[in-house]
Amino acid sequence: MDYAQVIKKLSVCGLDCSRCADYEGGEIKALSAKLLDLLKGYERLAAIKSNFNPIFKEYGKFRELLEVFADSSCGGCRSEKVKCPVDCQAKTCHKEKKVDFCFQCHEFPCDKQFEGILRERWMEKNKRMKEIGVIDFYIEQSKLSRY
Repeated sequence: MDYAQVIKKLSVCGLDCSRCADYEGGEIKALSAKLLDLLKGYERLAAIKSNFNPIFKEYGKFRELLEVFADSSCGGCRSEKVKCPVDCQAKTCHKEKKVDFCFQCHEFPCDKQFEGILRERWMEKNKRMKEIGVIDFYIEQSKLSRY
């Protein structure tokens, strides 16, 4: 893994776009599509099973949610196809400042980014990247739960 590959995966703030449920090239999208394929025709069995376990009455909603995951289309925070619901100034600010990550900016930490718990996570991630380096940070983060 080199720096250029990591930049394609990590957002400017330090979140791993590639492991997000909305990421168009992510594992969650691929696994959801695979599961949808494996469950083709399951509606009939879900109806039968609902007589013994009421949760199966909600199978249609489960399938709809899987379809949403399987249709993920966000290209990540550095792309033109950003679907992230978090209002983040870093998506554009990094271009103006000509940096790849917030910690590389001479104004870090600034007051433009986030509030509350999001701000704390943003600060932690960027301080950690600065401390151990971007590649090692990515490797370290890839071993943790995305959410």
